[in-house]
Amino acid sequence: MRRAAVVALSVAATLLLAGCTSTDKLAVDYGSGAGTSYTDDSGAPVIVKASDRAKAITFTSKDETGAAVSMADYLGKVVVVNFWYAGCAPCRAEAPILNTLHAKYAPQGVAFLGVNTVDQAATARSFEQQYKVQYPSAMDVDSGSVRIAFAGAIAPTATPTTYVIDTKGRIAARIVGQLESASILNTLLSDALAESK
Repeated sequence: MRRAAVVALSVAATLLLAGCTSTDKLAVDYGSGAGTSYTDDSGAPVIVKASDRAKAITFTSKDETGAAVSMADYLGKVVVVNFWYAGCAPCRAEAPILNTLHAKYAPQGVAFLGVNTVDQAATARSFEQQYKVQYPSAMDVDSGSVRIAFAGAIAPTATPTTYVIDTKGRIAARIVGQLESASILNTLLSDALAESK
């Protein structure tokens, strides 16, 4: 009798948890690791006026070399944060665009940070070598701490997703989907730098 009650309770708990996760498509997609949550559609960016920006994004993680990385490291700088993973075809396609913009804006103090949502560090490093990526990536597959930090009204709803973060650590803009060219992100970065002066 007691064993039956324990089994029934365990089944009920499992169903309850399954019900919770199935209602959150983003959580299911990210948690599954199936690699199906990318898009190659480029939408218009979401731009957030300075007066409407929420509190600063905060997270602590490790990069692909095992070094600690935190959003606090970037306060005072405009930052591009790009959610990606190696098996994502749009991520591969936009890598040269991000490299070009990094080379253009790094001398002006703009920082770039990738967020790898699926891969282990060795895979991320291999991608970065192949595509000549010159900036670090937070490895988010195990902890999900970066995805959690960005959850909310302007969450990363697909991979790739690219953000512009202002000097106070707040989301200034989001682009969901593959960057088809440098022009949109270039404009957003120019605007963010002008705003910071």
